[in-house]
Amino acid sequence: MLSVSLKPVAGFCIKTSTVQPSSFTPLSLKQSPSAQDTSISIPQGYKIFVNVAWDANVPPPPDGNEDAIQRAMNGDELDKGNLDDWFVPVIVSEGRFDTDKAGKPSLVFDCVFHNSIKSRTLRDPEFKVFIIELSVQRIEAQTQLVLSRQIGTPNIAAKGKLQPRTVSIPSLLARAEAKAAETRNLESKSRSMQKPLIQEIMTQDASDPISQAGLEVVKPKSILRTPSSNPAQTAAHRDIGAKIDVTWSWYRTDDDRLQIQIEVPPVEKTVISRSNLDIEPRRLIFSIPDYSVLDLNLSLSDAELVAYFRQSSTGITNSANSSESKEDSTINKLLSLKRQRPFNVEVATAEWFIADNRLLISV
Repeated sequence: MLSVSLKPVAGFCIKTSTVQPSSFTPLSLKQSPSAQDTSISIPQGYKIFVNVAWDANVPPPPDGNEDAIQRAMNGDELDKGNLDDWFVPVIVSEGRFDTDKAGKPSLVFDCVFHNSIKSRTLRDPEFKVFIIELSVQRIEAQTQLVLSRQIGTPNIAAKGKLQPRTVSIPSLLARAEAKAAETRNLESKSRSMQKPLIQEIMTQDASDPISQAGLEVVKPKSILRTPSSNPAQTAAHRDIGAKIDVTWSWYRTDDDRLQIQIEVPPVEKTVISRSNLDIEPRRLIFSIPDYSVLDLNLSLSDAELVAYFRQSSTGITNSANSSESKEDSTINKLLSLKRQRPFNVEVATAEWFIADNRLLISV
């Protein structure tokens, strides 16, 4: 066994419940030498929250073709010794007690998968169902609980705070992860010799010292840290419509690409290299150090989009008429962009035109 440290990043949360009375024994009680009866009675209908999360230190699935992945999703029995079998490692936390919104007791489990699982979970609903079922099965196998398959999806990324932890994984999986990491490094070096996803274009003075700047594109990624100069920024401001120092627009090209253009402030190379662009099918987040975050969260309902924007636009200091016109224009842009197809995160590209102070994103 090999010990690894995890700092899980929240993905999404589901809720279910027990379908029959059972008992649950927290690991802390199992390990207590003074404990007599360590089991806790869990009645039927007891609410269970499951946080699906990501961490790069969890072993990834083995390489597999689409047929092998579909067999796993369909629940086909694994053939021992078949090298084509595909499976998904998952680390399940000890259950911890919490309460639901009504104050009733509940249990919370974290199911942590390798980061590579996230992308397909976001774009493939059937694969997401497979990951949810796998999580539920693993919790049942680790406990004596029997859980309902009537699944709810609370509007939260996680129930409670995900805590760093150290876990033990089989050495065989650890070696497989090391080999996979080596392969990824080789592929990364190969891609670095090709045209990057983010390409800066000098449209005026090619001798400008601000050159070869990098911008990190993460596809997809839903958690973005607040810029260090503004740590007190609230969650509301990180939602759609935060008062920002850049403006944006969008249009559709003849080949059905969605182009989002962001007017960026003049910044130095070191600032560009620390900027982040995060893209998922219904969300785009862009941040520049020392500036507010632009968060286009198109997964919200129309009412939520409008409410979040108006809530976070109270700090605009323009005249009343100007502010109202700017607000209406931004809301209309958001709603019209929401009516378009999801972003194609697999082929997303971005070009930072330094001389023109603009970032062009193609999804």
